Amino acid sequence: MIVAGPNPTISAAKHATSDIPIVMVFGVDPIGTEFIASLRRPGGNITGGAWDPAPELYGKNLELLRAILPQISRVALLWNPNFPGTAPYLTATDEAARQLNIKLQYYKIREASEYDAAFVSLVSARAEAVVVFAEPLSFQHRRHIVDLATKHRLPTTSLYSEFVHSGGVLSYGPNLTDYWRRAARYVDEILKGAKPADLPVEQPTRFELVINLKTAKTLGLTIPQSLLLRADQVIE
Repeated sequence: MIVAGPNPTISAAKHATSDIPIVMVFGVDPIGTEFIASLRRPGGNITGGAWDPAPELYGKNLELLRAILPQISRVALLWNPNFPGTAPYLTATDEAARQLNIKLQYYKIREASEYDAAFVSLVSARAEAVVVFAEPLSFQHRRHIVDLATKHRLPTTSLYSEFVHSGGVLSYGPNLTDYWRRAARYVDEILKGAKPADLPVEQPTRFELVINLKTAKTLGLTIPQSLLLRADQVIE
């Protein structure tokens, strides 16, 4: 059996074998990428978890930023155009920004060396906060992103709670650890005789609000008590 994390490893495993069971952990748009035939009946040797949280979650992250910074009007958005399936997330974020009267500043990040230049540009453009799109590149370099944001006293938000544990201000999205637990359940079922073709692919249904109070204080931000009471986890 092969357990594969994000799309590049799932794709490599798919091209390597059509017989060995493959459990994907974070399959983005698994139907569009032809990993599976459908969520309900995958139909081949691949099943597992789909990383397809509701696009509206990015709008929710903007709402949370507004709760912390009521006068916010300019937000930088870091996203990787090479990562598949971003279009609906960009559309949803843009729509939420219009409703909140927030101007989004888009910065394309294709490789890690571009983060420093992006922050120089967004600071020059007077961005007041940074939204980081969830994808492998930003996850791998989350510490550097947060360090740059802290240096320029900018709050960051993402779907990944790992960003908050690395020093970001807040996150609202799925729990990545749950994906790995779910993958383990798939492995167990397959080892007991289940066929990947018959095991429905699961999408995230539980979302968490995580707040880093320590970072907020460092940046001089006041987190409303009502928001703290809603949080699933507060880092102090």
